[in-house]
Amino acid sequence: MTTRALSEGTETRPTRWLTLGEACKLLGVNESTLRRWADAGHVRSFRTPGGHRRFSEEDLRALIEGHTAERRASYRDLGQLALARIRRRLQRGRAQAAEWYTALPESARERLRPLGRRLVALVSDYLGRGSQRSRLLEEARDIALEYGRELRQDGLPLKTALEAFVFFRRGLTDSAVELCQRNNLSAEEAVEVWDLLSSLADQVLLSLAEAYSEDGQRD
Repeated sequence: MTTRALSEGTETRPTRWLTLGEACKLLGVNESTLRRWADAGHVRSFRTPGGHRRFSEEDLRALIEGHTAERRASYRDLGQLALARIRRRLQRGRAQAAEWYTALPESARERLRPLGRRLVALVSDYLGRGSQRSRLLEEARDIALEYGRELRQDGLPLKTALEAFVFFRRGLTDSAVELCQRNNLSAEEAVEVWDLLSSLADQVLLSLAEAYSEDGQRD
């Protein structure tokens, strides 16, 4: 986590001071981590006559906001990383032997590319905009449903459509791993990214399968 350097000292303006436990709960970190940040001067604190630490709520909330903005900026890179990775794999011929790729005529690929790009871009928004995740998840379902209908219309069986899903999901997850490493995310943050990606991918998969079950058709 990127922290804002603040020196330990006395209160300089009216503010609310939190106990160590309250500050940890607000930040979502353990006590040893917060003590280490305070000792390093990353968060402002002072000690009571009894030797207990107190932390500025205002500073901690500013720290959270700054970290959230930083994470949103890093998530924007995920879509670009994933698209570049997927494009490289297609150009290198990794998908040439895959039935889903060779079975699609170029005209179908042209129709599907905008949907694929939008879905990948939506993943970045989904990770970085917590308040809009319900809307973005619904949009992802709609895109996947349309994608599945296009594949079915072109005569691809469900098994082949799922192969395409696995290919694109691997591009996203590999890019997410690279993003976590590049931005030095903590283990907890990396797990959160993975959980969000997994939940989104699950819904995309279900919508893709739903497209093949419409009108009572089965593969």
